[in-house]
Amino acid sequence: MKIIVISVQILLLYCISLVGNFIVKQLHIPLPGSIIGLLLLLAMLHFKLIPLQLVAKGAGFLLPLLTLLLIPATVGVIDYPELLSPYGVILLCITIISTLFTLGLTAKLAQKIERKEAADRGVDHDVSHH
Repeated sequence: MKIIVISVQILLLYCISLVGNFIVKQLHIPLPGSIIGLLLLLAMLHFKLIPLQLVAKGAGFLLPLLTLLLIPATVGVIDYPELLSPYGVILLCITIISTLFTLGLTAKLAQKIERKEAADRGVDHDVSHH
């Protein structure tokens, strides 16, 4: 039964991604359809149009596989030797800086959310000391 639930949830996530692809093609948005799909999913979860339980197990199953899914994109960089030029070095620096910024911002946001949830539960602890 668990396999069926996970499969159906992954199918739902895939359908949301397909809707994102459709929106990109129709509106000529200069973003990948999968990103639009993720934004749609985020909006639907935020506005409680779909409950988290409807996608949680499927997403939880896919999350550990994320790095495996990104390997083809990483290997694809080999097809672009110009990335090894001086412009490529600049691009690499920008990528590293933006990644570090994103990680830091995500960590701060996670701490803020955890503090808020702890305060809502009446627990008095500071996340930054963990």
